[in-house]
Amino acid sequence: MRKTIAIAALITSVYALSAQQEITDPLATEKWSPVPVVVTPGEGTEPPSDAIILLGKDSDLSMWESTKGGKVKWDFDNGTLTVKRNTGGIRTRNYFGDCQLHVEWRTPQMVSGEGQGRGNSGVFLMERYEVQVLDSYNNRTYSNGQAASIYKQHIPLVNACRPPGAWQTYDIIWKAPSFNEDGTVKTPATITVLHNGVLVQNNVEIKGTTSYIGKQTYKSHPGRLPVMLQDHGNPVSYRNIWIREL
Repeated sequence: MRKTIAIAALITSVYALSAQQEITDPLATEKWSPVPVVVTPGEGTEPPSDAIILLGKDSDLSMWESTKGGKVKWDFDNGTLTVKRNTGGIRTRNYFGDCQLHVEWRTPQMVSGEGQGRGNSGVFLMERYEVQVLDSYNNRTYSNGQAASIYKQHIPLVNACRPPGAWQTYDIIWKAPSFNEDGTVKTPATITVLHNGVLVQNNVEIKGTTSYIGKQTYKSHPGRLPVMLQDHGNPVSYRNIWIREL
């Protein structure tokens, strides 16, 4: 039996080697289609030419609505949107699946509270899966709840937080989950996060819907849903939010 397996492996290797040796023309491995679409990159953190602007310096709040219904009740000034306590979260009117998302956020310069009570908010993909926003600059809390954690799931690789009052960036690559007809998970979601340009979540697998208590599990949902920003009671600010559908 072992001899048969060894002979089969040898034959396979010989055929593979022969196939490789038969390719003598470099043109044989060139692919000319499809041709990638031309996209003009932005300067610095400016959006690329194919991005959907969700919040910009010259935009209004027409892309957003309150999670409680109706218009956004957060404070808005010169392109900067700041959480207004107890008015509820906000979500995009458009729905998204797989995407590249850029978000700039800032915790208050005047430090108040500690742990989870200091500059707390969150970026929710598909209204369900949270990338934590928190002032984690010299502010200890549980590691899977600090800034750039996938809340209660994945600890960031490093703490790349800037001081309170400084603008920070998240660049997120999101692969949405898919479900079988019976509601079971076909493929789990994955996420990559760069915090201030530093890789902090490296294509990690999402375990389920974000929850504060208990095990995080999936519940079947549509393939496209809004992006949501959380009202956690702290005056966290946002600006320059854009998204690219993948």
